[in-house]
Parts: sequence; structure tokens; C-alpha cells
Amino acid sequence: MKEVSPSLIRNVYNHANGDFFRRLFLIAIPITLQSILLSSKSLIDVFMLGQLSEADIAAVGVGSRAIFFTTIILTGITTTGALLAAQHWGAKDNKGLRETTALTWLTSTFSSVVIIFLLQFFASFVMQLASKDPSVIALGVEYIQITSWSMLAIAFTASLGAGFRSIQQPGISTFFSGIGIALNILLNWVLIFGYLGFPALGIKGAAIATVVSSIIEVGLFYLYLIMKSHLLRFGIKDIIQSLQVDKFKSFIGLALPTTTNFLLWAGGLFAYTAIMGQTGTEGLAAFAVVTPIEAVSLSFLMGIANASGVLVGNHIGAKEYDKVYYQAILMMVVGFAVTLMVSITLYFSKEAILDLFTALTADTRDLADTFLSILCVGIMLRSIPTTLVVGILRAGGDVKFCLYQDVLTQWFFGIPIAALGAVYFGYSAEIVYSLFFLETLFKWFASVYRLKSKKWINNLVEAKG
Repeated sequence: MKEVSPSLIRNVYNHANGDFFRRLFLIAIPITLQSILLSSKSLIDVFMLGQLSEADIAAVGVGSRAIFFTTIILTGITTTGALLAAQHWGAKDNKGLRETTALTWLTSTFSSVVIIFLLQFFASFVMQLASKDPSVIALGVEYIQITSWSMLAIAFTASLGAGFRSIQQPGISTFFSGIGIALNILLNWVLIFGYLGFPALGIKGAAIATVVSSIIEVGLFYLYLIMKSHLLRFGIKDIIQSLQVDKFKSFIGLALPTTTNFLLWAGGLFAYTAIMGQTGTEGLAAFAVVTPIEAVSLSFLMGIANASGVLVGNHIGAKEYDKVYYQAILMMVVGFAVTLMVSITLYFSKEAILDLFTALTADTRDLADTFLSILCVGIMLRSIPTTLVVGILRAGGDVKFCLYQDVLTQWFFGIPIAALGAVYFGYSAEIVYSLFFLETLFKWFASVYRLKSKKWINNLVEAKG
């Protein structure tokens, strides 16, 4: 095995100054909090509906996966906006920054309208992919059709959130996400269980609460932009300027592979849900409990990854290419260390977490407990590839490599093996869940090799000044 060069260690150490860690964590902490808050939306629904029945838990688990899949389309678009905005900010191009934010919102909103239309007509088909239980399907269809309307609000908050991250002010969007979550909890309590004179609506109440809270969040967010006359407050002029052929073509050229990457990845996650559904409602219910816990656990890693992407984009925009490479290595190490701490904490907290889900049968609870133990190892496996692909490589404009790697490892390796295990060999739910993490092993080698090549460092805004 090739030894690590002393000069490499020295160069990485030289870039590990106090300012680096301060900037990284000042960006990462608000992003982590926002990621936790966003992940908590589905966790809150699962937790509160977990007081009712396993059918409700399974339905909201599949339904939230479907909504997550469609949300990923917007994530692909806003990720493109974020990487361009970060480089504009590094190049001190405020006009380009504002126009990029406007184009990100416009594209996201158009995509949201299409998503809503499709989910109104194909919600039943989506549910049938993951469950054969009529009661689960009926509950899930109702949840999806109502919750889909929150896509319009997500288009706005995600676009502005990407802009705020790029200018190293993620705390602002995190604040409004916190307001949205607080409202969601309150409205869930009122509408699911029927308090304050409202009828008990169950899973339908959870869906309505999601939509109403997201609308209020958008209204408050926009009011803030107006009152502060914020740099990111774009107008009609910015939207028109952003639709110039060269700018729109450049944006779409990056957004298509990025969004395709995110879509295929999210489609793979839904495929894993469908595969778990083949093990029965018990396995699906346990998976529904663990999935939002997994999302919250990975929020810490996603915070580091996204903060890394912001710093990488800023440095590339400022043409500080050596600093980009050596700090990227350091970011990778930080991501691994943070995930290790999260994994240990999760392992020793799993009993307390499962105590919150009172509607689980003893067998389903035991299965969920095993899933959480497997997850503690799984998130460690994901630490390095996630930091590199989600944060560093994509921020350098290396979107096609990220696409190819995710497609090959997930769709040509991970999903086929898990499907064979569940359907053909009839493996237990525990083994099937373990197979979900195999794809990550291949990503380790490919992403680290790509980092060392430096081919991922691309200045995407240099030509525009």
C-alpha cells in the first residue's frame, strides 16, 4: 500500500489554520440544524402517527419517501444554483449572484407545478410499488396528494436557502425553517388528534399541517427579504436577465446532470423501500421508523459536506486552487470524525428513541432496534463518499463524475443485490437492510481517486467575470 507523503500531510496541516475551522463550522452548524429541521418533518409525522397504528406508520413512511423523491428534483436544481452562487460570491459578482438565485427559484417553481400535477394522478401507483396492503395504500395516497402542494413552498425556501449558504449566511434560512417546524408540530398535534375544537384527521391532518406550515414559513421569509432589502431579494429585472440564452444554457447544462444524479439516487432510495416492502408490513413499518432517524443522523455529515461545498466554491471563484485541494482533504477527515461521534451517540440512544413509538408491536420494535445497530455502521461507511460527492467534487463542477458514480454503484450493484436477497433468496429483513449499504464500499475508492486527480477543480464563472 502506498504511504501517505509527508509533504502532503505538511501541506494539509498548513491549511488547517484557525480561520479554516471557524469558517467551516460557522457554515456547517446552521446547515446541520436546517437539515435536521427538514428531516424532522417526516420524523414528526412518523412519531405522532406512531401513536395510532402500524398501518399509519407504514403509509407515511412510503408516502414521505415519495415526497422526498420529488423534492430531490428541486434539490438538484438548487444545488446547481448554490455551486454557481458560491463562485459568484467568491468572485465578488453580486449581480451574477442575484440572477442565479432568481433563475434557481424560477426553474424550481416550474418543476414543482409539474410534480404536483403528476402526484395527483399517480399517487396510487406509487404506493402500490411499495405495499400490497389496501389500508396502507389508501392512507398513503391521501397523504401524498395533499402533501405534494407543499412543493411550491419548498421551491422558494430551498432556492433562497441555497443563496444564503453561498454567501455564508445559512443561519437566516435555518431560523425560518425552525419556525416552519414549530408550526408543523403544533398543527400536527391539533389536526392529527383533534384538539382545540378541530376534528381528529389522522394521517390527513399530518399532510394538511405540512402544507399550511410551509405556506406560513414562505410568507415570513419573503417579508424578511423585503424589510431588510436583502442582497438576495431579486425582482422581475433579475429574472429577465437570468433568462438570457447563455446564462440559461450554462445553468441547465449543470442542472440536468446534477438533477438526474439526485433523481436516480432518490429513485434508488425508493427502490430500497419497495424492496423492504417485499419482506412484509412489519419490515416496512420498522424501515419507516428508522428512515427519518437515518436522515437526522446524516444531517451532521450533510452539514459538513455542504459547508465544504461553499468553501470550495468560494476558493475556486477566487482562483485559490492549491487551497481548494488541501482543504478538501481536511474537510474529508472532519466529515469522518463528525460521523463517528454521531454513530456512537446513536448506538447508545436507540432504546430511548424506540420508546417514543408506542404503537409498534414487540417484534417490529426488535426489528427496528436491529436496523438502528446496522445504521450505526452504515452511516460511517457513507461519511467519506458523502463529503466528497455532495460537497467537494460537485462544488468544483464535477457533476458528471458524481452522476456516473451514483448510477453505477446504486443501480448496477446495490439495488440488484438487495432485490435478489429479498425476492429470490428470501433473506430476512435484517439482512436485506444490511445489503442497502454495500454500494457505499465502491464509492469510497472511486471518489477518493477522483479527489487525488484534481480534475474536479473547475472555475465555472471565470468567463463571466
